[in-house]
Amino acid sequence: MLVTGGAGFIGSHVVDALLARGDDVTVVDNLSTGRRTNLPGHDPRLRFIEADLSEALGAMGPGERFEQIYHFAAAVGVSLILEHPIEAIETNVNETAALLRFACCRSDSGGPVPTLVASSSEVYGKGVRETFSEDDDVVYGPTTRLRWSYANTKAIDEFLALAYHDRFGLPAVICRFFNIVGPRQVGRYGMVLPRFVSAALGGEDLAVFGDGSQSRCFCDVRDVVPVLGRLLETASCHGRVFNVGAQTPISILDLARAVVRVTGSSSDIRCVAYEEAYRAGFEDLARRRPNLERIRSAVGFEPKVSLEQSIRDIAEQIREENRPDGAR
Repeated sequence: MLVTGGAGFIGSHVVDALLARGDDVTVVDNLSTGRRTNLPGHDPRLRFIEADLSEALGAMGPGERFEQIYHFAAAVGVSLILEHPIEAIETNVNETAALLRFACCRSDSGGPVPTLVASSSEVYGKGVRETFSEDDDVVYGPTTRLRWSYANTKAIDEFLALAYHDRFGLPAVICRFFNIVGPRQVGRYGMVLPRFVSAALGGEDLAVFGDGSQSRCFCDVRDVVPVLGRLLETASCHGRVFNVGAQTPISILDLARAVVRVTGSSSDIRCVAYEEAYRAGFEDLARRRPNLERIRSAVGFEPKVSLEQSIRDIAEQIREENRPDGAR
């Protein structure tokens, strides 16, 4: 099995699941946002390659064969996109293109490898529906607003994967993730829940961007990972796009309140204008809730881990990492 971006948040949980079922796993990650400590230290079935994806793939000989590919290597997070737009755009488009070319002839039979491509709810752009379905039309902001570059690059990734499926028969599955959370996620690049939890544990103010009325649906990574393999192993899912997430919305202001309550923090909550947090003209979405009918019908997906449990487990991870022994 090949997992790109396997030292990152979702990727490392996928690696754990593959190792647990007895697979040999190759991870490629340049550690730009991933962490080596997210992976097991000594497992003979795990091979870790620290490199840019296209470089690592180019160095693999013709004998390198894989049963499945899970593609998570990407530039993610609003802050990263705004701070390093060129690198983010090139990473998301060029590395996915390299991966799809590689996947076309690297199965044990020499044919295409079943490949899962991680996409994002950002693809829905400025949509205003109550719930978003996979075949909805999309509208993006102008190219002068870098905030929309991430949505466009992930949409291009989807177009590429579907084109490889149509032209070369690549068994590709696209997953549009909606605010996946849980242990190992970090707030460094704008991920809201670990950012809130870290602030609460440190006794700092929880900074809510805007007025906090915008709502999102948060789904724990431990609900998500088991369904990915089922999607990839189900032939009728190949060449299709699936929303992956939960359907219970919560406002960002209420999320901050929940973090303060669950962690027992005395931190205050303050609202910060988007212009102060990012830059002038930043646009956010009022709501983002997935329609899950397609994935439920295909593989019976139903999230079970509560948001409170996610908060508790993220808090415990942060506490462990802040202990003098740096435990993990």
